[in-house]
Amino acid sequence: MLETDKMADSTPVKIAIVGAGMGGLASALALAKSGHSDITVYEMASGLGFVGAGIQLAPNMARILDRLGCWAQIAAEAVQCGETSIREGSTDKELGHVKLDYIQKTYGYPHMVGHRASLAGAMYEGCLNEPGIKFAFGSTISNVQFSPTPSFTLTPVKGEPHRVECDVLLGCDGVKSNTRVSMLKALGEIADVKDTGQAAYRIMLTRDQMKNDPELLALLDADRVTRWIGEKRHLIAYPIDNKNIYNISSAQPDVNFAGAANSTYTTKGSKSAMLQVYGDFCPMIHKMLNLVPEGEVVEWKLRVHEPLTTWVHGSTALVGDACHPTLPHLAQGAAQAIEDAAVLGVTLAPKRIADRKPETIYKALKIYEKVRKARAEALVELAAESGRGMHLGAGKAKEERDKVFAALKAGNGPVPDKWADADVQKMIYGLDVVEEAEKACKDETFLAKLDS
Repeated sequence: MLETDKMADSTPVKIAIVGAGMGGLASALALAKSGHSDITVYEMASGLGFVGAGIQLAPNMARILDRLGCWAQIAAEAVQCGETSIREGSTDKELGHVKLDYIQKTYGYPHMVGHRASLAGAMYEGCLNEPGIKFAFGSTISNVQFSPTPSFTLTPVKGEPHRVECDVLLGCDGVKSNTRVSMLKALGEIADVKDTGQAAYRIMLTRDQMKNDPELLALLDADRVTRWIGEKRHLIAYPIDNKNIYNISSAQPDVNFAGAANSTYTTKGSKSAMLQVYGDFCPMIHKMLNLVPEGEVVEWKLRVHEPLTTWVHGSTALVGDACHPTLPHLAQGAAQAIEDAAVLGVTLAPKRIADRKPETIYKALKIYEKVRKARAEALVELAAESGRGMHLGAGKAKEERDKVFAALKAGNGPVPDKWADADVQKMIYGLDVVEEAEKACKDETFLAKLDS
């Protein structure tokens, strides 16, 4: 078992976390709950003005958030999903329908939908209640070094640049991760961010905006996730904020980013262009999109990178989108970052790395990688596969997919929209990563390999 000598140095392990997104907040909270008392989260932004739109809150995420003490607060504002409907975008014809009420009975938590700000805000509040966590906002990290222990140049908004050393460095700095870039450079590897050819609109319509249309209000008042699909495009929508907001997310070709600099991830969109992209979708979609105020259309570019050979270098590890950016088609991006955090809370528990030795920390991080890497990367590919299946145009593949939908309506077979498929749910929701991490810490065969 990976545990250090009880007579080890009593100096607290110094943990630096780069980035205060979902993975950074969850990692800080999980490590504090495990007993660490010297955790600093470095964030480039001047504060956490939480933005974003809706997010699906799957049971594997809820299980972890409950252990971290912040699920009840999130669930109080969220909406429980009783069903999902997959529909043809052009006609609004229902292709498939799945009841979701079995999820809570099977996995202990319901499938819910909520606001990203609520999720991040609850984790941030949890962090503020932990005396072992400090935040350093307005902090830019550069020139990361990995040996003998991690260090980096910290450039604060106010003050002079200076070097910071730590025992453990966690790069939770997203798909554009500078930590990943530095790590791969040190390893002599490259994994450039790449375009997926897709972009997304994120729209939130209020009850007040929808109040004069009974058809739209019926969508807001339902406990339903609805996806409208078409060639190379889809819209997925559900109520959030106790059904005061109807959240709509899309995926479509990213033609509006043509010629944009590689660093550009968002762009101001035009309402007319958005309406044109979904011009052949049904009238109800047009009614919803027409409610979006002119000038408030924003488009996000969806980018990923190739799988990395490793997430760990010395006493440094990558977390969340820094190592496994995921397309949104499986509703698991944030959940997988939070799973990373939960596993780190186990493998980096103080009893396991109390001696603060780089070799001890490296072993703990390699156990984290063993538990998380294959699973996260499999879900990255499954999300991409699900998106491809939803975006088929006319042809043999679409005909075969629609036969599967027809069988589903008759009560048989898998769900082409994979997040709603029972077998996929079992694989994702049925695995407790904390239990897996505890087992891995006792895996003598794997530990022996790390020593060899």
